Amino acid sequence: MKNFKHMRYCYTLIFLLGIQSFAMSASKYPATGENGMVVTSHQLATNVGIQILRNGGNAVDAAVGVGFALAVVFPTAGNLGGGGFMVIQFSDKSATSIDYREKAPLKAFPEMYLDEHGNVIPDLSLTGYLASGVPGSVAGLTLALEKYGTMSLKEVIAPAIRFAREGFPVSPKFVKDMERLQPVFSKFPASASKFIKEDGNPYQSNDLFKQPKLAKTLTKIAKNGAVEFYRGSVARLIVDDMKKNNGLISMEDLAAYEAVERDPVTGFYKDFKIISMGPPSSGGIAIVQSLKMLEHFDLREMGFHSSRHIHILTEVLKRAFHDRAIHIGDPDFVDIPTNKLLNDEYIRELCLQISTEKALPSMELSDSIKPVKEGNHTTHYSVVDKNDMAVSVTTTINTGYGSKVVIKGAGFLMNNEMDDFAVKPGTPNSAGLVTYSTNAIQPGKRMLSSMSPTIITYDDKVFMTVGSMGGPAIITAVLQIILNVIDFDMNIQEAVDAPRVHHQWLPDTLFYERFAFPADVQIRLKEMGHSLSRYSGYSSEAHAIRILRNGTVTGAADPRFEGVASGF
Repeated sequence: MKNFKHMRYCYTLIFLLGIQSFAMSASKYPATGENGMVVTSHQLATNVGIQILRNGGNAVDAAVGVGFALAVVFPTAGNLGGGGFMVIQFSDKSATSIDYREKAPLKAFPEMYLDEHGNVIPDLSLTGYLASGVPGSVAGLTLALEKYGTMSLKEVIAPAIRFAREGFPVSPKFVKDMERLQPVFSKFPASASKFIKEDGNPYQSNDLFKQPKLAKTLTKIAKNGAVEFYRGSVARLIVDDMKKNNGLISMEDLAAYEAVERDPVTGFYKDFKIISMGPPSSGGIAIVQSLKMLEHFDLREMGFHSSRHIHILTEVLKRAFHDRAIHIGDPDFVDIPTNKLLNDEYIRELCLQISTEKALPSMELSDSIKPVKEGNHTTHYSVVDKNDMAVSVTTTINTGYGSKVVIKGAGFLMNNEMDDFAVKPGTPNSAGLVTYSTNAIQPGKRMLSSMSPTIITYDDKVFMTVGSMGGPAIITAVLQIILNVIDFDMNIQEAVDAPRVHHQWLPDTLFYERFAFPADVQIRLKEMGHSLSRYSGYSSEAHAIRILRNGTVTGAADPRFEGVASGF
């Protein structure tokens, strides 16, 4: 009987993955529901959120359950060993955000990734134990549940424990990842044990992927809460592994970590209120600033992806990313002039700099600040419940599978978020002291991020939620999806599907996806002074929800990847 139940469970999972493939092909038509919607990067995680809503949980309950499920079924970005941001719009029309971004360990220092000549040591901030910041996901998810959920941690984490213990069939994408990453996983015994089969071969499609050590870790968290991760036996496993492999994270780091509730960044675009994540995410400020600039131009009259539309959008993005590089960092460490950056007079000054006929070279904005590179393997998910409560979450371990290090005995991957700092310091001042950017490495500091979980309201009711993966392209993806819906009257699936462009100030290049615009538009953009480069793949993966005037909830998963939207 036990074997029969196990086989039935496996066949159910295979069937669900088949639905996922069908959903990916069913473009242009969003998923619909009357009582709620969940959109995530994996079918099983979406199902977890929907089931929690069906069982009477609210949007926060579902979002926390999804977060833990993604740590099991979507290890490329879902995590326990990373961090993220959550934006919540409550049924009473108030809003909040939770910052659970990783922190630099207390033993971190600005030059830690440089050689004796001041040059960056290749890969040191990306792979291995030294690349990890202090993780925040467990703290953030449990804080959200404790303050704003209605269900117990044991209830919402149960599906994740089951997936880890009993396994699930792996996808073709996972198989490709394992083939590609087998050499680097082989460098770390616990990683090899988790991601390489006992016979030494990589996983094949529909193989069951079981994670018993991760199941044990999740069970401890379910029983004892976040204290188990930050002060208990899981914390000791992290620290022991760090000590043996020259990592910096200590018991003091873990015990001191706290998720922080912050006021969201807000602003208006036409009659729509934008509620997004504030620093140390740069996303909210950059998106609201961009929308405020774009309100000075009639995009609808220009036409979707006309040369004028793309030109104006590009010039706006240059200015938003320029301000991002100069001004934004961890608000606990630097003073961020948010009010100035979003001030109407300042926005007007920026718009006056924009020529409608000619591109301004990026270096004419500034030649002193260099952009910070970011990993692009993040994941976003959105939840709306029947009571008009919305949750928008973006979480990451930075690049795909983070630092590639699995904590011995604990079964989860660690992040490589230290690479999101400006790892090379500036030049010495007259006193011989080194001057750093707002995103320089400092002990206990949170690194800058582009993650942009966003909620939009109209007449104080939830109109839309949106977020994305893709490093700096997160900001441009979220911005374009908002414009696609509000200015170009697309349904939510059309808005997500539409080809996207990206400009981040430096390099001074307009990147675009295949089919973004025809040849004559490309010619005109080049005549205006833009340098163009087509993505070899896709720029980002976005997920979104929109509530229609009749109350129907519509959801869109990005066909660029394997996401799934489901309503009920």
